[in-house]
Amino acid sequence: MTRTDVLVVGAGPTGLVLALWLTKLGVNVRIIDKTSQPGTTSRAVAVQARTLELYRQLDLSDAVVSHGHTVPAINLWVQGETKARISFETINAGLTPYGPMTFPQDEHEQLLIAKLETLGVRVERQTELMEFSDQGDHVTARLRGADGQEQECQSSYIAGCDGARSVIRHGIGVGFPGGTYQQVFYVADVEASGPAMDGELHVDLDEADFLAIFPLKGPGRARLIGTVRDERAERADTLTFEDVSSHAIDHLKVKVEKVNWFSTYHVHHRVADHFAKGRAFLLGDAAHIHSPAGGQGMNTGIGDAINLAWKLAAVISGAARPDLLDSYEEERIAFARRLVATTDRAFSLATAEGRIAEIVRTRIVPVLAPAAFKYDFARRFMFETVSQITLNYRDCALSQGAAGHIKGGDRLPWAPVAGADNFDFLSTMSWQVHFYGSSHREIEAWCAEKHIPLQVFEWHREHETAGLVRDALYLLRPDSYLALVTPAGTAAALERYFADRGIEPWGS
Repeated sequence: MTRTDVLVVGAGPTGLVLALWLTKLGVNVRIIDKTSQPGTTSRAVAVQARTLELYRQLDLSDAVVSHGHTVPAINLWVQGETKARISFETINAGLTPYGPMTFPQDEHEQLLIAKLETLGVRVERQTELMEFSDQGDHVTARLRGADGQEQECQSSYIAGCDGARSVIRHGIGVGFPGGTYQQVFYVADVEASGPAMDGELHVDLDEADFLAIFPLKGPGRARLIGTVRDERAERADTLTFEDVSSHAIDHLKVKVEKVNWFSTYHVHHRVADHFAKGRAFLLGDAAHIHSPAGGQGMNTGIGDAINLAWKLAAVISGAARPDLLDSYEEERIAFARRLVATTDRAFSLATAEGRIAEIVRTRIVPVLAPAAFKYDFARRFMFETVSQITLNYRDCALSQGAAGHIKGGDRLPWAPVAGADNFDFLSTMSWQVHFYGSSHREIEAWCAEKHIPLQVFEWHREHETAGLVRDALYLLRPDSYLALVTPAGTAAALERYFADRGIEPWGS
């Protein structure tokens, strides 16, 4: 019998990020995976700005940016020609330090694994969860190792990061309603040449098979994601790259010189009925799966992990009541449901068949999309949505107050001033208080007593532009979302916030 605080099942990006954040917060973690080695192939390629912001908490952002590829534009193709080009070069200006980026999941995982090993935690490979039971005050799991021997592991909590066929989701009896897209998808990592291999994102809007070309770092490297229709879809399991390369790929004038990986698959759109039951939690694909539209899947799983990690750490350390963990499902399931609905609509538009759908894609979208992106509000809305920087937890139990249009539950607005920004102070992974302008002596004394970091920024016009209110109090959670926002903050208000929720704040 072994003992750990949290047993993480599944060592994809979601499980690795959960293990990283928990370990950094002082939680004893065991992470297992039934595969013999990390993934060498993968479908996820987009890394959204919000993920990179959160990665600053573990000094990971710069590594991802240096290894990844910043995407400067998207090109829309119709009948073998580029009909529209939408630039991304300044799309993140004033919103976030990070623009649209690609970084293959297999390389992403290797980076996370290396970071986890520096913290003294290794993934236990060829170790499979056979069954588990919630004993009320702990979880007992039966594991099978590479040698076929079985062992028991006792943990305070178990986290299911084990994918769409999650053993943990089945074990707690949670439904997974939704459906399956009729199209067969393929994904290929290629080395190629042609006008579409220019480091930008290219999408074919023709009536033929849907195809998107995602640029990767390095000359001529790209990931192709497309669909297969007609009679070929009936033999998806035996398709080769040659079977799919004569339609949309030719439209985009791509000359493939080497195929490093090719696979076909079906895509589902599902959200679990619950993300938690007792001492078991579901994250990532175990909790929600959806179309690849917008590159949201992996990033949403990472968001699940960071949301849950600090709450588990607080409860395990005795700094919060167990009911804090109820907020994980409350905050993440609503977003997952909205995400599945929006990606479903976007994917359905991109792949719908019929004359009307063809006219919309090939004639209307190439005209309207560039015209809309000429307006700042349209560019801003699209980027904020896809990048997940507008994801918020308003109207949830841990969110309170407002100042201006910023409310409790929002992401802290990014405010760059003279080569620095207010995100530089978020790496503490603790509660902290921000003031933009001036603070109050009683709050300074309260923060000193509680050992809570207090950041007071000299007021600048950039703060007002970001939506921050002068002299307002901003209480940040350990995951850098705003917990309490009030234009006239007091130490008593801070005390009430924590007392009402049974949380003892901790600092760096």
